[in-house]
Amino acid sequence: MDIRGAMDATVPTNFIAAKAAEVRANKVNWQSYLQGQMISGEDCEFIKKFEVAHSEQKQAILTNEGQQCAKTFLNLMAHISKEQTVQYILTMIDDTLEENHLGVNIFSDYAKKTKNTAWSYFLPMLNRQDLFTVHMAARIIAKLAVWGRDLMEGRDLNYYFNWIKVQLSFRKLHGSRAGTGTISPSESSQYVQCVACCLQMMLKVNEYRFAWVEADGVNCIMAVLSNKCDFQLQYHMIFCIWLLAFSPQLCEQLHRYNVVPALSDILQESIRVKVTRTILAAFRNLLEKSAERETHQEYALAMIQCKVLKQLENLDQQKYDDEDIADDLKFLLKRLGKSVQDLSSFDEYSSELKSGRLEWSPVHKSEKFWKENAVCLNEKNYKLLKILIRLLEKSNDPQVIAVAAHDVGEYVRHYPHGKRVIEELGGKQLLMSHMYHKDQLVRYNALLAVQKLLVHNW
Repeated sequence: MDIRGAMDATVPTNFIAAKAAEVRANKVNWQSYLQGQMISGEDCEFIKKFEVAHSEQKQAILTNEGQQCAKTFLNLMAHISKEQTVQYILTMIDDTLEENHLGVNIFSDYAKKTKNTAWSYFLPMLNRQDLFTVHMAARIIAKLAVWGRDLMEGRDLNYYFNWIKVQLSFRKLHGSRAGTGTISPSESSQYVQCVACCLQMMLKVNEYRFAWVEADGVNCIMAVLSNKCDFQLQYHMIFCIWLLAFSPQLCEQLHRYNVVPALSDILQESIRVKVTRTILAAFRNLLEKSAERETHQEYALAMIQCKVLKQLENLDQQKYDDEDIADDLKFLLKRLGKSVQDLSSFDEYSSELKSGRLEWSPVHKSEKFWKENAVCLNEKNYKLLKILIRLLEKSNDPQVIAVAAHDVGEYVRHYPHGKRVIEELGGKQLLMSHMYHKDQLVRYNALLAVQKLLVHNW
């Protein structure tokens, strides 16, 4: 799938498109603003000329009178407070940028003359009460930041990304008002989709991807996906992961957010072709764009552990006409098939442990496995052992806790200094607390593990 597919981020949702059409139809009486001395004669004359011009005429106006165009739009925004008129101005600006991406430069050039940035005029509007106004401003900011000559940086970029995170984190806007009347849950959902579209558009730019990750944006995306959002928002969030994975350095970082388990769960449940297509494209990027061999091996192992290979085989049986899906399926089946052949029992165990989805797979009960590999849990400053301890502490799944307790016991039994290490990492107290767990299997395995801790000599 080509990154140019991200261009669909600029397409408004049905409700916002309908609202924009309504706003366009309510023509403004500019003469009354002139008579009230709220706008200048120059601005009044220009806006009346511009709003009736057809597409080719507007192009000529932007070419020949670009500075006046930017000046008039920004003057009108600054001097008119009536919400309906502000909506109209923002919709005109958005339409202008959509019709001609080079239109962003007239705002950039004008802003530089006053030592401002193009988006600085629109960022304060994100705090307004009217949701249509807010989200039109958000769309314009994204277009200025992506299509313009200059990158948004520093406080402005942090402010915009923090605003996006807040909108995605507090998705229930019921009871808010958009212009007139209380908006419905469906309309609320579409406003959030507009926010997601703005993020999707921003992440087309490599520099913004790094800034989003640095702003803890991946955790925000994963939180949205984990909360069973509607498929359209789900699609936008997965699209954002796909875009992030175009940057090789970010592929190295995405692994720590457990994106593979989350996407594999959605792939298993999704019936929407575009969601399936985007997940497959994201998986391919994770495997293909990773700069380090170890990282793409870890991604492959995580996909195998999450049973993605089986899902791919099922999808392959459906014979999709979509060339992107067919191509990505072919790539993933080949790559994961090779990884399965190269997989050792410890690779399999390590991958399962990192996924946090422990099952009673054969390696856990294998005496030979623990004799050969118990000491390997000490590598990289006890990285895998710490994951086991964390699962004992944080997991809410009785099976995961039971398997983790069993594995800690086997580690102690087969590694001579295991008792001391487990006690230093706080594992003993966790095991003892699980001896009173409501699940019988957890109690049993915690008890066995504690008994192994109490025996000094094996």
